[in-house]
Amino acid sequence: MHERVNRTERQFRSLPANQQNLLPQFLLHLDKIRTCIDHNQEILQTIVNDCPHMFENREYAEDQGNGKIMPASTFDMDKLKSTLKQFVRDWSEEGKPERDSCYQPIISEIIKNFPKEKWDFSKVNILVPGAGLGRLAWEIAMLGYACQGNEWSLFMLFSSNFVLNRCSEINSYKLYPWIHQFSNNRRSADQIRPINFPDVDPHNLPPGANFSMTAGDFQEIYSECNTWDCIATCFFIDTAHNVIDYIDTIWKILKPGGIWINLGPLLYHFENLANELSIELSYEDIKNVILQYGFHIELAEEYFQYNSFQYWRAPLPTLQLSDIQDVAGENATKARIPSRPEIVETEMET
Repeated sequence: MHERVNRTERQFRSLPANQQNLLPQFLLHLDKIRTCIDHNQEILQTIVNDCPHMFENREYAEDQGNGKIMPASTFDMDKLKSTLKQFVRDWSEEGKPERDSCYQPIISEIIKNFPKEKWDFSKVNILVPGAGLGRLAWEIAMLGYACQGNEWSLFMLFSSNFVLNRCSEINSYKLYPWIHQFSNNRRSADQIRPINFPDVDPHNLPPGANFSMTAGDFQEIYSECNTWDCIATCFFIDTAHNVIDYIDTIWKILKPGGIWINLGPLLYHFENLANELSIELSYEDIKNVILQYGFHIELAEEYFQYNSFQYWRAPLPTLQLSDIQDVAGENATKARIPSRPEIVETEMET
């Protein structure tokens, strides 16, 4: 990152003197970025130092080889930038509007389908694949549901481990998540704007809360059939090489009557990688696949401009006539089909 700033400085100094004089604060701004880089590095080193013993069944430090530090690849840097921005969305006050727009619709559907009047929350098992830094799964566990988050990215896992297990004071840490963004800045100060985290005490779960995180590939870890009452996916299904594989796994591991709630775009992560399998299905194609598996669309609702919220339920295994009724006002429907398991799915188009 320092090399990126040095390159910008070299290019600025290559300008004619009269043009440099038009921007007397430019080099000072670059020095501020360097200070922010060093601060971020200290925080990231603290996060990494806490990782060797984070897994219950494996010592991560044993795989460090000869201790030689390898240069970061472009892929690694992209993942790091994404992780820094995930701190904003999941664990900062600045991220609350985004959390409200993408997490709250999922949480509202969970509460509606598993109300406290009918369910013992502690016995409702909810899985959150692609949990990122864990905020959605944590919020679900805060309500009293038994919730497990799953994540495969070590960048996300290291960071979520730090927040969930080591942060106990509100806003006790600071990061500069925008310093990599040299383009499309309204003001120079925006690039070095900090965020504080966490905005809540992650240890403040209710007594007896059942909350956990697992590390690894979603399809490999979860193979036991009829296990989960609800699967909640947010910005997840487009991370698949083949989204049908995800649908197949979700179908298998949900209990009869279970629901799948999904929200997120279809910006397939492997679309432009020539050597990676990538099956890019349209939303219409995905709906058709889901229906052919036996899921039934129970709710499809546009809940803010240019974005839509859908949700599929595979019906309870009872012999009854299909019951169709309005559930959430205009453009929202709910349907039940006899003798099929139940799933929920949500989509957000961008």
